[in-house]
Amino acid sequence: MTKRVVLIGHPVAHSLSGPMLQAAFDARGIDARHELLDVSVPKLPAAIEDLRGDDYLGAQVTIPHKERVVPLVDRMTEEAHATGAVNTITKEGKRLVGHNTDVPGFRAALDRLVGRQKMPKQAVILGAGGGARAVVFGLITEGFQRVVVFNRHLHRAEGLVKHFGRSASHMELRAMPWHESIIESELSKTKVLINATSIGLRRDESPIAAEIIPPGLLVMDLIYNPPQSRFLRDAKAAGADGLENGLVMLLNQGTAQFELWTGQPAPIDLMRERLDAALAARESSADDAAADAADAAQRVASE
Repeated sequence: MTKRVVLIGHPVAHSLSGPMLQAAFDARGIDARHELLDVSVPKLPAAIEDLRGDDYLGAQVTIPHKERVVPLVDRMTEEAHATGAVNTITKEGKRLVGHNTDVPGFRAALDRLVGRQKMPKQAVILGAGGGARAVVFGLITEGFQRVVVFNRHLHRAEGLVKHFGRSASHMELRAMPWHESIIESELSKTKVLINATSIGLRRDESPIAAEIIPPGLLVMDLIYNPPQSRFLRDAKAAGADGLENGLVMLLNQGTAQFELWTGQPAPIDLMRERLDAALAARESSADDAAADAADAAQRVASE
């Protein structure tokens, strides 16, 4: 029986996980099919319960469900417990196990962003959802000494800080209100800036004004589609020392997921190749759509 692996989120159409994981399943001779499952919040419990069926191998979980899934699984691994967020579900018979492979994925992306430089000790994070929780935990375990979290709804950032109270007892982890003057002040004191919001995913916009981004930062956007978000373009124009989108994180968390589901080593080179191809195809399609829109506008203007 062909097993199903589903990506559960809302929205999911932007995801490039499917081609990457399907190629890995096929290469390893695993009879599994990757599917996108757009699930609204009210329907999430039923969707998770369905995973107990024999036809499911496991699931990915993405925005906005990574925290909401926590009470719906039967047990969680150490990193899922530590972050309070689940992005991967495996099965033990009918029991559901929550994992967080965003953490090793983020570490790989952070290492690439920093490169040969000495690992910084201060960071500013925009957002307080499931992705931000993996980022904060990764920074804590990398030895960062000061991390400031901004979120539109301050209580969510405060909840994140409270969650990490014990593991972050050696450092300064703070939640601050989302005011551009405060963000600008904190950016002048830091070296690493990370966008963990979904702003820029649906429209060409940035979570913060370009004018408040100082030069010399190491800047990461967890968004990978588009690969050059407005946030990253603004940071580059401001003179960032390094830029990283979410592709490295996506690849590495995906290889970890594959190994959890199958018990086999992931064909990482193939997965990277398929991910790059899927992204190129998506960009080409977007360019064609933009050209068609421009042609249509020109025709209207000339009539």
